[in-house]
Amino acid sequence: MDPIRIMVNGLPGNVARVVAEHVARDDRFALLPASLTGPEITDDACRIHQTTIELIRPDRRRAAVEQLRRDHGPFICVDYTHPSAVNGNAAFYCRHELPFVMGTTGGDREKLFQTVRDSATAAVIAPNMAKQIVGFQAMMEWAAANLPDLFKGYRLTIRESHQQGKADTSGTAKAMIACFNKLGAAFSADAIRMERDPQRQKTEWGIPEAHLAGHGWHTYTLRSPDDTVLFRFTHNVNGRDIYAAGTLDALMFLKRKIDQGAKGRVYSMIDVIK
Repeated sequence: MDPIRIMVNGLPGNVARVVAEHVARDDRFALLPASLTGPEITDDACRIHQTTIELIRPDRRRAAVEQLRRDHGPFICVDYTHPSAVNGNAAFYCRHELPFVMGTTGGDREKLFQTVRDSATAAVIAPNMAKQIVGFQAMMEWAAANLPDLFKGYRLTIRESHQQGKADTSGTAKAMIACFNKLGAAFSADAIRMERDPQRQKTEWGIPEAHLAGHGWHTYTLRSPDDTVLFRFTHNVNGRDIYAAGTLDALMFLKRKIDQGAKGRVYSMIDVIK
């Protein structure tokens, strides 16, 4: 079987780089020598494995995509860019009928989904590409649907820590709020305690120094009204390999759906896992 051609967008960003390296080392895929990047990027290229990747700024992306199609044929995009670029990038992919896997958080999510539904392409969109964490979220969603008000009256606190360069609040943490609300714990996204300071992450959180530049730690704590009962759910990820592995699974899933004729469809990581 011919390898699936992949364009990883968001280089030279850290997550995009890890995903691109995984793609380059996997025989199922062929990494294309170009990446859409932001207008603030000054480099013209970066090196991934044995491939030189040209960095394409917004004013050149249409011509670049057309050239890639002529040179390589159909391909799938991976998007790990910036929250501010989410909706514009999705509109670009859909306008040019480029199927895509998007792990970038932020943006107007409903507009994002509707953009794909109104298009002739398909996408996997998820705020978290780590299958195990997504599976944990699914378990919590089951509990929320089947055990409403289980934690009625309990006080909830949510703490999340990510590398200093992450611009927005964790999409995973925000997604969990709806579950806890249904379970009876009142909470809103603006109450999430977000940590981005490396010194506090190391001294107060205990995050290994080697992973300060790439981690995702989350803790959800529930306390009973009289403080006699405490429940705590924690998932801590060091590094980015878990997200890259999930992204590659999403690419294989999306390719199968494209081959089956999927258009105007938005898939989640739950779809991929199932």
